[in-house]
Amino acid sequence: MTNLPTLPAATSATSATPADAPARGPLPRAVGAGRGGKRSVGTLLNALFVLVLAVFILGPLAWLGIRAFATSWTYPNLMPDGWTLQWWQAVFDDPNLKTSVTLSFEFAFVTVFVSAVLCLPAAYAFARFDFPGRRFFLIGLFATNAFPKMGLFVALASLFYALNLMTTFVGVVIVHVLGTIVFMTWIPAAAFAAVPRSLEEAARDAGAGRFTVMRKVTLPLAAPGILIALILSFLASFDEAQGTYLVGSPDYITMPTQMYSLVLNYPPQVAAVFSILLAIPSAVLLLFVRKHIMGGQLAEGFQIR
Repeated sequence: MTNLPTLPAATSATSATPADAPARGPLPRAVGAGRGGKRSVGTLLNALFVLVLAVFILGPLAWLGIRAFATSWTYPNLMPDGWTLQWWQAVFDDPNLKTSVTLSFEFAFVTVFVSAVLCLPAAYAFARFDFPGRRFFLIGLFATNAFPKMGLFVALASLFYALNLMTTFVGVVIVHVLGTIVFMTWIPAAAFAAVPRSLEEAARDAGAGRFTVMRKVTLPLAAPGILIALILSFLASFDEAQGTYLVGSPDYITMPTQMYSLVLNYPPQVAAVFSILLAIPSAVLLLFVRKHIMGGQLAEGFQIR
């Protein structure tokens, strides 16, 4: 009987538990609210980043599009003073336009063909064989684009003068090929390396020869990476201006080199029209291979082990 007084203490303890429960109840909601606030801030920052990126990428394109149809555009007006098509007519009436367009496509196709003949076998060798100096040569090929090209072109000019390659078609092609080596080697090499060797061995076990395996197994599986390399090489040649101007001028004036005279000697609207025309092939070709670029083949092309 002396232990009976302990019952109220137990009762008070059990009664205190429900009293404390409401104080702990809001805690999960407070944590959830904090996480929601962080997600909102992150979403806002991502939206601002995308907006800034869109301004930097689409802003110049929008400026070119408006400028190409503007009679004049004076500060601080937000819109042009008027609209016209005379700048487009001036560009299409230029007798040098057709020649420059034709030369640009000729150099691009020849460059892609020569680069593929020289670089695709090398890309396969880099992917399938481990030979002394392999990594050194790979880094050396990549390093050709790591330095300003004008210095390389000036050094080549003295060699081209000695070999009588200045103002020649072959000299311009050599300059263009130098700008495509990294694309035509690294990306196809990664594409070849991604082809499972077990498939090639299975084809050989079935009686297929080496060239048959290459034609029916290796090349079809590596085709997306090779296609991206071809497109990027075409665009690199099509947009090459400095080397073409230094080696080919004045006998070979392509569209990018034509831009120099347009910027210096014509109104800005004419240069805007020509810039749009120069960007059309690039936009069309990149849209053509967008699913391969978005699929990761381009990123994988620079991850050779």
